[in-house]
Amino acid sequence: MTPALRVIAPGLMTTLQDLGRPGYQRLGVPPSGALDHVSLRAANLLVGNAPGTGALEIAYQGPTLAVEADSVRIALAGGQAAIDVVPAGEGGGGRRLAPYESARLVRGETVRIGALSGSAVAYLAVEGGFAAAPVLGSQSTLTRAGIGGFAGRPLKAGDALALRQAAAEAREEAAMPPLDLRPPERVRVLLGPQHDHFTAAGLGTLLAATYTVSRASDRMGMRLEGPRLEHSEKGYNILSDGIATGAIQVPGNGLPIVLLADRQTTGGYPKVAAVISADLPALGRMTPGARLAFTAVDMAAAEEAARRLARDIAAMAAAVAPVRRAAAIDAERLLAVNLVSGVVSAREVGPGTP
Repeated sequence: MTPALRVIAPGLMTTLQDLGRPGYQRLGVPPSGALDHVSLRAANLLVGNAPGTGALEIAYQGPTLAVEADSVRIALAGGQAAIDVVPAGEGGGGRRLAPYESARLVRGETVRIGALSGSAVAYLAVEGGFAAAPVLGSQSTLTRAGIGGFAGRPLKAGDALALRQAAAEAREEAAMPPLDLRPPERVRVLLGPQHDHFTAAGLGTLLAATYTVSRASDRMGMRLEGPRLEHSEKGYNILSDGIATGAIQVPGNGLPIVLLADRQTTGGYPKVAAVISADLPALGRMTPGARLAFTAVDMAAAEEAARRLARDIAAMAAAVAPVRRAAAIDAERLLAVNLVSGVVSAREVGPGTP
């Protein structure tokens, strides 16, 4: 039987994502990939995978998965959630796993991941990765096109997620300190490429106002609620041109939309600014109702921020350490062992003893 994780409950929005499929935008295919690539890399580190190995991106509420393999090693990184393992059969004796720590599960066990806190997304990596066929070089799910991942869609109950390994390697488990997932005080942006389509007052509003993430947001774009940006006499229609991840597009209603991993590749609304690459993972973690503000930086600052994030990512490997568990007594095994070889009286009884 093919080793797999069987989906008992899919969660709210669970898809397979890796680091994306760059290089196909000329064909109208966006890069997709993890909204928070830093947490994806952390989850993969914990199970011993390459950083870009495909993992389950869990949004808001986690799935319940049954192990249909001899064993599997998993780790969750990103938003905090209860991770409960239920043994096979009707008996009790389940256990709760720690986030940012790998764990080995065996056939028949079920792992249940609860609601997320601290981030909109978390990543569940498995040792060896999932055996999903790549599309254009990536396992990332693009739901609007129905490609990648598992049949190009979010998970649903009954899916069997094939694994590349039938069993987890015998080794110590690994752990790392939780990532700092706090959003920046102000999200950094580069103005342009069409900021001249906005009045000075409109640009001032962008950099002075506080916006709220709309419930209408998804992996394609983060819609913002708040003050409207005033377009200049050039209007809000342009010849369609290319769009970068993080571009802030402003349609005729004046409300900004930050374009994310599954965005369209071209657009005909002016783009007032673009979020710098170093702040995109933090943006991907924001939940509906979160508040954010923008600040403008120059290219030199954006490049330095990208280099700093790259250094932080490179340093994560040094933070991974073996898990040292406290010694525990196996009562069942202890009771099964004959530890008594004879009996000695408290006093010897012999001739002449009263």
